[in-house]
Amino acid sequence: MNNWFKLKERGTSVSTEIIAGITTFFTMVYIVIVNPGILSSTGMEFNGVFIATVLASIVATLIMGIWSNYPIVIAPGMGLNAFFAYSVVAGYDVSWQVALGAVFIAGLLFIVLSLTSFRYMLLDAIPASLKHAITAGIGLFITTVGLQNAGIIADSESNLITIGNLTEPMTYLTIIGLIITVVLMAYNVKGYLFIGMVVTAILAWMMGLFQMPESIVSMPEGLTATAFQLDLAGVFSNGLYTIIFTFLLITLFDTTGTMLGVAEQAGLLKDGKFPRSRGALLADAVGTTTGALLGTSPTSAYIESSTGVAAGGRTGLTAVTVSVLLALTLFFTPIVSVISGIPAITSPALIIVGYFMISVISKINWKDLEETFPAFLIIILTPLTHSIATGIGVGFIFYPVLKLLRGKGKDVHPVFYVFAVLFFIQLVFLDH
Repeated sequence: MNNWFKLKERGTSVSTEIIAGITTFFTMVYIVIVNPGILSSTGMEFNGVFIATVLASIVATLIMGIWSNYPIVIAPGMGLNAFFAYSVVAGYDVSWQVALGAVFIAGLLFIVLSLTSFRYMLLDAIPASLKHAITAGIGLFITTVGLQNAGIIADSESNLITIGNLTEPMTYLTIIGLIITVVLMAYNVKGYLFIGMVVTAILAWMMGLFQMPESIVSMPEGLTATAFQLDLAGVFSNGLYTIIFTFLLITLFDTTGTMLGVAEQAGLLKDGKFPRSRGALLADAVGTTTGALLGTSPTSAYIESSTGVAAGGRTGLTAVTVSVLLALTLFFTPIVSVISGIPAITSPALIIVGYFMISVISKINWKDLEETFPAFLIIILTPLTHSIATGIGVGFIFYPVLKLLRGKGKDVHPVFYVFAVLFFIQLVFLDH
């Protein structure tokens, strides 16, 4: 084990790696509750999505841990799941099977990119300001979803959105759950999201908002309802080309950014470069493709992996430990299915994750109009249109146009012009 994971070389031990894995697990396990809850709103069978979520996470994380030897966890990404459910399925009025088809194609493209140097050109073509804007826009988007699901904000004929009825039990319990989770976060309690969910679930049970299932554990079943149900033909008949590109784009640079951040924290970068990046990216690409086949949205590297690094994790044994713990959750489907159906339990997680994502706005240089106005459009239009693809599309079109009008067309990467044309065609001629 020492030879494979290079424990001594990285100054760690088996016990330290296991503790780091347990730490990471409790900070990211909320996804096995939140993800099925979001995707089941499309009509997908909950148990199937739950099992698909866990299995896709295990496959990708094991590849990351055993092959690339990094303490990084991969699971279905927050924001991408909301985009899948509310923008693609609901917004484009297509079936979840078609949406899975788009994810599968994006996953295959990601695999190809991971095996070639083109991935670097694709990442370099996108300005840092727009990358940060996409992250912030997605943060606002999933925060809006959390607020709506909880009833904290509601539809309004005159103002589009207004304050909801805060006296509703589910709504004020959400606020209580949010306060509890934020306080835990302020005191740096590890696993605050998961602990906040557990405390809120207990309060919901005491308030009579849900009943405990007859059994807490059971054998995993239901995967056949979602596995291998993807509709590839429907992707092309509905012209979802920019949807594929959006899935690919977000997964690629979000995963790359997270991996670099965690690797840097762990002291695993060499001369500022990311060793074995091909295998690390391939882990996510395989996870996304596997997830689409089994029935879940794209996977992404989890920033929560940094908690395991903070606990001493330096090798892939940390990731393997998380995979083992994830496998155990497969036997808790009854309680997970009940908890995920309570907005007061899941909404605080959406709101808080959105808070972290929007914090990258500080990295944008707001003094440069040519960089920031397209970024502003992405940030504001993503939640307002309830579509990540639309927000990205408008920003990607506006950016090169503004550069050309300022006589700085050469500053734009040639590949970016291709992106702009594709988004223009989609939004003007193919959008629903």
